Amino acid sequence: MSYGYIGKKVRLQRILRDGKAVIFAFDHGVEHGPADFPGETIDPRKILSKVVDVVDAIMLLPGMASLTHEVWAGKVPLIVKVTSKTSLRPEQEKLLQSPFGFVEDVVALGAEAVAATVYWGSNFEDQMLKMWFEVKREAERYGLPALQLSYPRGPAIKNMYDVEVVRYGVRAAIESGADLIKTYYTGSTESFRRVVEVAAGVPVLMSGGAKAKTLLDFLYVVKSVMDAGAQGVVVGRNIFQHEDPRGAAKAIMAVVHEGYSPEEALKMAEQ
Repeated sequence: MSYGYIGKKVRLQRILRDGKAVIFAFDHGVEHGPADFPGETIDPRKILSKVVDVVDAIMLLPGMASLTHEVWAGKVPLIVKVTSKTSLRPEQEKLLQSPFGFVEDVVALGAEAVAATVYWGSNFEDQMLKMWFEVKREAERYGLPALQLSYPRGPAIKNMYDVEVVRYGVRAAIESGADLIKTYYTGSTESFRRVVEVAAGVPVLMSGGAKAKTLLDFLYVVKSVMDAGAQGVVVGRNIFQHEDPRGAAKAIMAVVHEGYSPEEALKMAEQ
């Protein structure tokens, strides 16, 4: 048994402490720009300080992880995402993720896992796969789990939330060696159960997506994916754009880990 295998297993257990996880995603600054962060949320330390002792892990880009280390270090497992893109680039290149760091950076920062995006179906699929396999190879050397943000997007995909499209992306993720998979919600418990099924035991985490109309609406989606057998959620805007980020995080944790109903979780968060 290799040291890398043991390290990966240990780190996965730190993230999925009871087999489930709520990961706070805070990697939006590059892809979405400052507009995603109204008011005090423009200061990343203020938001992170409200949730680091609530969620199971946080996901940051390398620069942000370094900038905010005094907030998260020793309090919560860190996942470092090493691919990204800006919305400033030409439209025809929007479906390309670029390198945004290296696995050595992930190790140096003391992170528990590395993350990278693949847009399955993109014209740039080959380039992203090359990046993914370079990241995966290095991650194996260091005993780091690799989280794939498995996003089916491309000119031939009419509906990226279609269950068969999402299932295809998840199958491609496990075929390419993902240790954790972040993917889209397909609209119902029944359809998402089929997504989890195709992962063949690799943990599936739902992408939180854009801010829902209300927190209760989002909690219903979280309950749906957990009922479908998912291992958790990766949530950004539905926490940091909420008027009470800490309360929102607590409510999501209650649904994921305790099996609370959305209504029960919302009441608990409001206390």
